[in-house]
This record gives sequence, structure tokens and C-alpha cells, in this order.
Amino acid sequence: MGTAGEQSPAVTRPEITPAGKLIIQLAGEILSKVDDIRHVADEFRDERSGTLAIATTHTQARYALPRVVRAFMQRYPQVSLTMHQGTPVQIADMVSKGEADLAIATEAMELFDNLVMLPCYRWNRCILVPRGHPLAEKEGLSLQDIAQYPLITYVFGFTGRSKLDEAFSRENLQPKVALTAVDSDVIKTYVRLGLGVGIVAHMAYDPQADADLVALDASHLFRDSVTRIGLRRDSFVRGYIFDFIHAFAPHLSREVVERALKLRDKQEIDALFAGVSLPRY
Repeated sequence: MGTAGEQSPAVTRPEITPAGKLIIQLAGEILSKVDDIRHVADEFRDERSGTLAIATTHTQARYALPRVVRAFMQRYPQVSLTMHQGTPVQIADMVSKGEADLAIATEAMELFDNLVMLPCYRWNRCILVPRGHPLAEKEGLSLQDIAQYPLITYVFGFTGRSKLDEAFSRENLQPKVALTAVDSDVIKTYVRLGLGVGIVAHMAYDPQADADLVALDASHLFRDSVTRIGLRRDSFVRGYIFDFIHAFAPHLSREVVERALKLRDKQEIDALFAGVSLPRY
């Protein structure tokens, strides 16, 4: 320890060498294979029990998944289901690292090469305003109309936000985004307080619970977004996970998912689903 007035020497952190980085990568791959071996053993020991970890966003967990989860848990009561919420990048990273089995989101999951992303459904947005708001009486709603008011919407990278930004950019509009949130219910709360106009996924509007708000269709203003389900390309998939995927997206049968897992790039996967008409919510 130095005397008064002397500066302590700076602590230098050791850097990981290229060889060390490679060893860490290989160790991660080995641990992933160990997990796969355990899953294979579990499948043959008892195909109706095990664990399922789903990483997803608030909007999916709150509005898209409850019906599917309830039916799945009734069918597989011996499966312990864990749901992790996070940003799309966090979600994809968890599955990429083997910390979750499935990723369900709309944005940013194509950043991970070892994930296979399968299209589930299309969706669009609605504009939320309090009853009596000037926009509620307007016919033929335009982006120019919306841009006159402060906006409350999703954080960039969440729930199709990029499509929203693209739409305003095409019209050379720079709307004032007053507040952003990752949670549709938070957005609705601040719309109720009169702080701005909300833009949310249409599925997030409940005509009964949100009866004090008016939902204005915005599908003519923004391009559809596609929610996808992702899983690690080299992972062993338990039978009940195939069943969950099929329940969430009926066009994703076990045969289709297994075929997609063998494809090597996004172009081949897009070609596989080129003729599929996705459901729209």
C-alpha cells in the first residue's frame, strides 16, 4: 500500500489470448453436447417429462402464448416450463448459448448464425388514444396525422419497432417519440395519462380491459411484421418441444421443423416457407 499522496499502481487485467478464446469456445460446445446427451437419455427414459425453457418478449408472453401454454401444460403435466423475458437480442443469445430451448420474438434474432428461425405468424399495429381524442374521429388516418402528436411506443429493437421507424422515414417524417417501453401495458398506462398517442401490436388491445381506449387500425400505414420461433441448429429437440412448436404455429409440424434444421442458411429456410400462407393476428 502506498503512503499518503502516492498513487496506487493501476491494476492491469490479463487479456485472454487467441488460444484461450478458442479453448473457451470449445468448452462451451462440449458443454452443449453434454446437455444434448442428457436430453437424449431423458427422451428415451420418459418422453412425457422434462423441462422446457422459453425465452420471449413481454408482448408474446402476455398476449400470444397463454392459450398455447395452458394447453401444453394440460397435455404434459410432468414438464416443468420456465419463461424468460428479455430483449430480442437477449432472447436469441440465451438460446444460442443453450440457456433456453426456444426463442419467440420478432426482431434481431437473425444475428445468431447457430439459430434456425421459423416464421409463425404475421401481425400489425394499432393506434391507441383515449376516448374523445381528435384522432378517434378522423377517417383515413395517415402518418402525417399521427406525427402531429407525441408518440408512446416500443423501445427500438422490440416488437416490430424497426417497421415503424421505416414507415415514418419513407414519408420523411420525424415524429416526436415522447416515451418508449418494452411492455404494451406500460404504453397503455401512459396513453391513459394523456402523455401521447400509443402504437402497439394489435393483439395487445383488449376490447374489454381497454374499453376506455380507442384502437385505430394502422395496418395500412405499416408493413406486417413476422413473429418467429428459433432453436439452436445443432440441438437435440425433445418430442414435447416439437409438439409445443406445432401448437404455437400449426404449419410447423415435426417433419417441417426437422427439415428446416438441416438447412444451412436463411435463404434456404425462406425458400422452404415461400408457399406458406402465415396466419395473421
